[in-house]
Amino acid sequence: MKVPRYSDYDRFAWVYNRHWGHFSERALPVIERLMLQQLPPKARILDLCCGTGQLAGALIERGYQVTGLDGSREMIHFAQKNASDGEFIVEDARSFKLPAVYHGVISTFDSLNHIMSLKELIKVFGNVYTALREGGLFLFDLNMEEGYRARWRGSFGIVEDDHVCVIRSSYRPEEKIGQTDITIFRLVKGKWERSDLKLLQKCYSEAEVRSALETVGFREIHPYDAQRDLEMREIGRSFFLCRK
Repeated sequence: MKVPRYSDYDRFAWVYNRHWGHFSERALPVIERLMLQQLPPKARILDLCCGTGQLAGALIERGYQVTGLDGSREMIHFAQKNASDGEFIVEDARSFKLPAVYHGVISTFDSLNHIMSLKELIKVFGNVYTALREGGLFLFDLNMEEGYRARWRGSFGIVEDDHVCVIRSSYRPEEKIGQTDITIFRLVKGKWERSDLKLLQKCYSEAEVRSALETVGFREIHPYDAQRDLEMREIGRSFFLCRK
């Protein structure tokens, strides 16, 4: 099934795989500390918005049974290569339906900020709740207001022999929307091809997130500031852990 909304993510997938998949190296110690210690050996884990699968692969290496879900077919294409022993599904986080077989669900690298309304975020949380076993854990991270104001401004570029990528980020506080404009030049069969895409994120408050989780039935909701509580070198990212 083709998901039109994620066509920009398809075009971004190979660059993401090459330069941003390593976020899993930073997220894994946090996941281990907050969630994995509470799961049984060989637990079933759903990696929601799994991207190019590096985190799924790391969890599989630790003996977990991992299902990765992402709305981008190209992201899943790379995930299948990066974590060949995983199960992967192309599906929209807002509408997926899976049976209650998972001991834990994770969603990292501010993936859920790409859900652009509170109503849709509640739908995502409801789908996660349905997929968890009774007592199962849900761990995810979000960019918060502090992070958008501190980090979402200016531009940077990546220059390599076969591609150039320019990224410009901005934040509109009155709308609570972060915007990333990406221009990619890629050398394909001796010719340079250009792609332009725009990715949006929505900033949610801690109170909004907590209320949305409670609305679908989650309990024991614990927020953690990545820098102050988890010793990550990143301003304005929070992790949320909750239980079904």
